[in-house]
Amino acid sequence: MPALSTVGIQQLAREAGFDLCGVAPVRNFGELSVFPAWIAAGRHGEMKYMEARDEAGELKRAALARVAPWARSVLVCAINYNTAQPYSTQATDPSRGWISRYAWSREDYHDAVMRRLLIFESKLKELIGATGARQPATSNQQLATDNCFRAYVDTGPLIERVFAKHAGIGWIGKNTCLINQKLGSWLFLGVILTSLELATDLPAPDRCGTCTRCIAACPTQAIVAPGEIDARLCISYLTIEKRGSIPEGLRAAMGRHVFGCDICQDVCPWNRKAPASQLPEFQPREQLVNPALDWLAEITPEDFRETFRGSPVRRAKLNGLRRNAIVAMANSKNEKFAVALERLATDPDATVSEHARWALEKLRQKDS
Repeated sequence: MPALSTVGIQQLAREAGFDLCGVAPVRNFGELSVFPAWIAAGRHGEMKYMEARDEAGELKRAALARVAPWARSVLVCAINYNTAQPYSTQATDPSRGWISRYAWSREDYHDAVMRRLLIFESKLKELIGATGARQPATSNQQLATDNCFRAYVDTGPLIERVFAKHAGIGWIGKNTCLINQKLGSWLFLGVILTSLELATDLPAPDRCGTCTRCIAACPTQAIVAPGEIDARLCISYLTIEKRGSIPEGLRAAMGRHVFGCDICQDVCPWNRKAPASQLPEFQPREQLVNPALDWLAEITPEDFRETFRGSPVRRAKLNGLRRNAIVAMANSKNEKFAVALERLATDPDATVSEHARWALEKLRQKDS
């Protein structure tokens, strides 16, 4: 088998459409040791998928070597999704909501990244003459002896940003986002596990220094310590993963965010000069940049399906998005929303109607 040099691997990744690529070893890195305690403290909220365990009852994401004993190296790829549109901190119209910029694109990033990963994998196999390589056995008792690969985009048994750090892609910032010195933190990650013993890259040095802008800027104080997030307080979690009623004490701090949040990245100095992607699939659908709140709050199932086809926004579900828009309407303090909120206060969905009644009360408090 021909030797795979670091330069050669990076070249293949670029040919597949990635901006960055590195190789990390399969190890129980120190950053992974905090994950079980984070889960035990319940800081993952309702994201039960993070609790997935192996046959021995251990958390899968905490020890890749246990879950995929055949894997010897982790190829980590990154692609820039930044656009030239204003940041959330620059958009000032309170009658319009904010959808996180990663969800503006014309194609779900899972599909866009996976397509490139499979091209990259194919190029690797072609280079080493392993185009017929089979997938590794599922039994943890059998180590794969052939050249095996498995590609993942957010679905693998690992914490991608930890391996990205040790693959030299970037460092993990105080906001827990991966940051690259040239591209900033607007990065989608994809990984390929392989049974190949590859030369690994050096971890990226931490360049956050004494900066704490992300911590200070978080409206809900979800960054409880440098590098520590309580997801239950995070606006992204509240608007995407949280089902049912949002705790009242957090609603006002959510501002006009209706899907995700970019604040901790918007204020990061490393994103000031982050380049914008020219890839067509990552260019924003204009109707998703600062959408009208009253439209979102009363969007029909048909419009929801049509507008958000292929978009990560679908993860919030129809009534979750409507709930979020209602909270943003209350936070806007705009009296024009009162009529719509009165209709929504009798909505058949209990969560929507409860949030609408709360929003009406907040608007009336403004008037008194």
